[in-house]
Amino acid sequence: MTTDTPFDPDGVGLDNGNYFGMPFTTDEADLVLLSAPWDVTVSYGAGTAYAPDALIEASTQLDFYDPAAPDAWRRGIATAEVDYGLLELSERLRTDARRVIEHLERGGAVTDDAVVRKLRRVNEGSCRLNAVIGEEARRYLDRGKRVGLVGGDHSTPYGLVRALGERHAHFGILHIDAHCDLREAYEGFEYSHASIMYNLLRDVPQIERIVQVGVRDYSAAERRFAEASGRVVQYDGQRLLEGRFAGESWRTQCDRIVAELPEAVYVSFDIDGLDLPCCPHTGTPVPGGLTYDEAVYLLQRTVDSGRRLIGFDVVEVCPAEGDRTDAVVGARILWKLCGQTLRSAQPSDTHL
Repeated sequence: MTTDTPFDPDGVGLDNGNYFGMPFTTDEADLVLLSAPWDVTVSYGAGTAYAPDALIEASTQLDFYDPAAPDAWRRGIATAEVDYGLLELSERLRTDARRVIEHLERGGAVTDDAVVRKLRRVNEGSCRLNAVIGEEARRYLDRGKRVGLVGGDHSTPYGLVRALGERHAHFGILHIDAHCDLREAYEGFEYSHASIMYNLLRDVPQIERIVQVGVRDYSAAERRFAEASGRVVQYDGQRLLEGRFAGESWRTQCDRIVAELPEAVYVSFDIDGLDLPCCPHTGTPVPGGLTYDEAVYLLQRTVDSGRRLIGFDVVEVCPAEGDRTDAVVGARILWKLCGQTLRSAQPSDTHL
């Protein structure tokens, strides 16, 4: 993925098929970005499968100087080859998933003959996605790389997080989202976008704690599950607002959030954790949430505390024709995550 054109970080963004137009190969870079063009199980608005391409395009329009992580990018950010076979499979299975959802919305059950085969195909396809992402992540982790993932819907980072669980004795997840994603097999889909945190808690015992920030649209069952798990801490929208209205600074709130995390941290960033103007076309939009600046500051405070980012994902960005807001915001969140991850990295911490 190299380019013959000399790379000028202050020049015109390069249209070379890489995130940020970076010239680095996966051999050269400290950080490798995977792409997961997949949105099979989304239950409201679709389109996040096209986010990787949209973020690659939008990312070449930003400038590289980041005062919170100056020159961190020089350690290398590479783009792994995008598997467009996953996109084709996603588009085929999305038809099955949509019919299952429509059947349930009419009062049907997941055990009805009309949807059993469709559900099985979707669940088998999701297992294939998990295997592909997991295998790709392991390949780069085994070479000492940091790995980030660009979705796709929120089901997509499962394989990456499982791979990290095989290499780290314990770590935490900083989960920025409007939703808790603690539902079990939502709508019959075993690896639903609404089940990612439930599945990870079940399958990755190395996850010491999930700290959820900005969640504000969830079920009573999810709240009960979180309270009973002992591994989930929630700073939901109501809790954050009460602190703010009581006069707490955002820095004070951030430091309280960060204190809940262990030393090694994975960041799962669902774009709908931001306020609606930042992501007007995301699949399941919810008013309220963090501002862009608040989210970026939280990431910065996490690394300032001495914690290390071992990986991350950016998911649920839904590009829209005629409105680049979602892609522009998503690309900049991705850039900030790359910078903070590289800033926090230490050469000796690949296996903990």
